[in-house]
Amino acid sequence: MADRLDTVADHLPLPDQIGPDPALSEILDDEIRHLASLLGYLAGEHAFRHRAAIRYPNRVTTAGRRTALALASAAAPAGAALAALGAAVHHLGHLADLTHQPRGPARDRATIAVQQALADRMGDVRTHLARAAKELRTTADTRTTPHTFPVRTPPAAASASTSRTR
Repeated sequence: MADRLDTVADHLPLPDQIGPDPALSEILDDEIRHLASLLGYLAGEHAFRHRAAIRYPNRVTTAGRRTALALASAAAPAGAALAALGAAVHHLGHLADLTHQPRGPARDRATIAVQQALADRMGDVRTHLARAAKELRTTADTRTTPHTFPVRTPPAAASASTSRTR
């Protein structure tokens, strides 16, 4: 899951790739859909684990509780990243609108300011996604190893001398 969050961040444009390009709109559209899907997964998986803990309290383990908490905790920065992407779409719309304004120093200053705001939102998205991925990885790294039971092998002499015929 953490890798999928990192993948969303990797697909976002870098500051030098930000401009009033329709391809940027398509990238944001795709990554918003991916992130919304991942956020839905985090919420749904947490809800599933929470319901299971309520229905079957005797089956709750420390690792299970930690996992549920990590999923819920990762949802906050993932949601913040989604909100920052929404703000980025707003800035991109403003940037596209500026291309239709008359040329001049005011438009140039506004364009620079909006491009910077858009780059800042992309940075915010990356920061939030990194925090969500870190939350999940930290929990995965500190998770206790599953308990293994020793395998008992039957004594060789007893199994060799036992006859199945009657």
